[in-house]
Amino acid sequence: MNKRIIMLMAAALALLSASAQVTFTGVGKYPVIEVTPDMSTGLNKIFVIYDTDGVGMNFHSPMSERAEWCSFDSRGGAFADTIHEIQWDGYSTTLAQVKPNTGYIITVGTDRFYYWVVNYADYMMSLNDMFCESVQPCSLLKLRVDGTAPKIPYATINGHTMVLDRKLELSYTTLHWDDSTHWEEQPVLETYASLEDGIEVEQPLCNTVFMLQGDQFLKQWGIEEVVESRYYETQAVSCGTTAVQEDRGNNNEKGIDNGYGGSAPVHIVFTGYPTDAVVYRVWEIASDPDFEQVSLQFNQDELDYNFNDAGTYYVRYMVANAAGTCEYYGETYQVVVSESELVCPNIFSPGSTEGVNDIWKVSYKSLVEFHCWIFNRWGNLVCEFTDPGSGWDGTYHGKLVDTGVYYYVVTATGSDGVKYKKRGDITILRYTRGAGAAGGDTGGMGGGEY
Repeated sequence: MNKRIIMLMAAALALLSASAQVTFTGVGKYPVIEVTPDMSTGLNKIFVIYDTDGVGMNFHSPMSERAEWCSFDSRGGAFADTIHEIQWDGYSTTLAQVKPNTGYIITVGTDRFYYWVVNYADYMMSLNDMFCESVQPCSLLKLRVDGTAPKIPYATINGHTMVLDRKLELSYTTLHWDDSTHWEEQPVLETYASLEDGIEVEQPLCNTVFMLQGDQFLKQWGIEEVVESRYYETQAVSCGTTAVQEDRGNNNEKGIDNGYGGSAPVHIVFTGYPTDAVVYRVWEIASDPDFEQVSLQFNQDELDYNFNDAGTYYVRYMVANAAGTCEYYGETYQVVVSESELVCPNIFSPGSTEGVNDIWKVSYKSLVEFHCWIFNRWGNLVCEFTDPGSGWDGTYHGKLVDTGVYYYVVTATGSDGVKYKKRGDITILRYTRGAGAAGGDTGGMGGGEY
C-alpha cells in the first residue's frame, strides 16, 4: 500500500472520528467538561459530569448506522459488558441513564470509540482552611489543608488505573537571586492532582501568604474553591555574593591569568546580599578550603580587604537566622597572592618611539614596599619614585636627558618578606629617525648641567 493511500485512509478515519458526536441530557446548570487524555490510554474522551443522577448519554452515528454499546470498569475493555437498554431513533442511539465512573465502548460498523464518564459528585472538593507546618525549617514546608480533594480515578482500555488531574493551584511568593547584586520577589505557582498525597514545598525565602484554589472543574463551572493560609514568617535563609578586584592598570606588574589574586597587595571588595530572615552574617577568611583554619572573621555585609602576604586564601560569606537554626554558605572565593619578584631593566630609549620602550620600569610581583633613585654620572639625583607601577620617562626638569649611562638604586620588600636591594646601570639610547641604530645626543642638552 503506497504512502498516499495510507495518508488518505488516516484522514478519512480522522474525519469519521470528528463527526462522531456524544451529547448528554439532564445535566443541569453545570455543563459537561470534556478532557482529552493521553493517546496511550486508548480513550477518545473523558467526560466529567457534576452529578450523573438523571443524566442520559446520546451518540450520533456518523453514517446513521445503529451503534452497539458496551460498558467496562477498572478492569478495562477486555471485560466489557453489552448494554441492551439502548434506544435507536434512526439517527442516534441513547442510554437513558449513564453509570457513574464507568467506561463505554461504542461500535459503529468497523469503528470503535472509547469514553470514560466521571461522576464528580463522588469526588467532591471543598477547602475550609490551610495551615503551615515546618517539617524542615531550613528547606521544607508542609501545608496542612482542612478540606478534601480526593483522587479522581479512571481506567484505560487496558485496565490501568490513572488519576485525572484536578490542577489544584498553589501560589505564594519567594525570592530569586538575579546573579548580579540583588534579590527580587518571584511568584511561584505549583499544581497538584489531588490533596491525598499532601502538599510539601520548598521553604520560601521571604514572608508570604499561601493561596490554594481550584480545581480546574469547579473553576470552569464558576464555583471555584479558594483558601489562604495565615501570614507565614519564613525561617529559611540564603545569600548571594559578589567579589570585585581592583585593577591597578600597571602593565609592568605581573598578575594571574584567571581567578582572583596575583601581585600583592591584592585589593578585593566582597559584598554579601542576605535574604529577609538573615540576622547573623560573617565573612570568613581561611588558609584551607574546608575552613578548618579560619584566621579572620568580619560581621558585616561588605568586606573591603587587602591581601598583602603571599599565599592562598579562601573567602566565604555565611548567614543565619535569629535562632541560629538555619544557616547558608555562599560561594567560596580562592585568592592566590603570588610570591615577590623584582627585575630591573638596563636599557631604554625615551623620545624615540612613543609607547615602545620609552619609560624605564621595573618588572615586579607582590611588592608591598618600594623606593627607587636614579642618578646621572656625576651622582646627581634625576628621578625618584615609590610606586613600582610608575617609572622614569628619561626627563629631568621637563627635558629629555642626554644619551649615556645612568645609575639606579632600588630597595623593596616583598609580600613574602623578601628584602630587595638592587643597583645597576641604565643605558639611554635614542635612535635617529629612519636609521634604526643608536645615535648620539639629539636633545641639545649637555650632561654637565646635572
